[in-house]
Amino acid sequence: MKRLVALYRSPTYSPQQHRRNDTAILDATAAALARRGWRVSKTGEGEVAAGRLPPADLYVNMCQGPVASERLLRLVPPDSLAVNPPASVLNCHRHRLVEKMADAGVPFPRTLIIPTTEPQAAALIVHLLNGDGRPVWVKRGDVHAETSADVVAAKEAGVTDAIATFARRGVTRVALQAHVGGPIVKFYAVADGRFFSWYAADPGRVDISEEKLKELVFAAARAVGLEVFGGDVAFPEPDAPVLIDLNDWPSFAPVRAAAAAAIAAYIDEKAAIGRQA
Repeated sequence: MKRLVALYRSPTYSPQQHRRNDTAILDATAAALARRGWRVSKTGEGEVAAGRLPPADLYVNMCQGPVASERLLRLVPPDSLAVNPPASVLNCHRHRLVEKMADAGVPFPRTLIIPTTEPQAAALIVHLLNGDGRPVWVKRGDVHAETSADVVAAKEAGVTDAIATFARRGVTRVALQAHVGGPIVKFYAVADGRFFSWYAADPGRVDISEEKLKELVFAAARAVGLEVFGGDVAFPEPDAPVLIDLNDWPSFAPVRAAAAAAIAAYIDEKAAIGRQA
């Protein structure tokens, strides 16, 4: 029988309501794969970080932290499949994502990665971001967020204080990001396009090009190697989307049932192709 291990995200990387939703989408995906003939077992990111990974043909991977993801690079057997691949998860950490998007030519806000040990250095360059008095986004420079304090808006004059606050919390680098105007949409997708869904972050109708949105987000996912993904996109103009964030395996909460079925079908078909190769 085909063996599957579902790797659950650490609560550290699923703050507040996301913890329940992250668990629910992986539960639903694993259940759908069980109905397709997979024998399912489950383990957590902490076990992976400690170097313990059960043998399997398939790893359904929601680990997000650097320790577990780097361990998975070595622990996943060469003849096993991991979705998402651990390298793609590491590529989503902000200090890597900035470079990946630039290399791929994906529209992305102007972003500077700054070590928190040198907050005063930001005062010399922060004007390169907006330069017009609009707030600057200060975000932790590795994983997406552990708490709401990991993404804050600051006036240019307050950026050094914001960086110092991150430093006191033990965060070693931050991303300073220019503000991008226009409506924000949130999206969820699977790499081959069989599932794609989006909605406006704020209530009301938004005038955007869905074709341009899909073109942008699938290009971004290809650039980092993600297969199950989501994120946020700003539309300063209806046909000129800008990627704000790219997330490895989000919760898919508003569309969970349909997403889980599509993700399971995608993974099962990919595994079948691998077995035939």
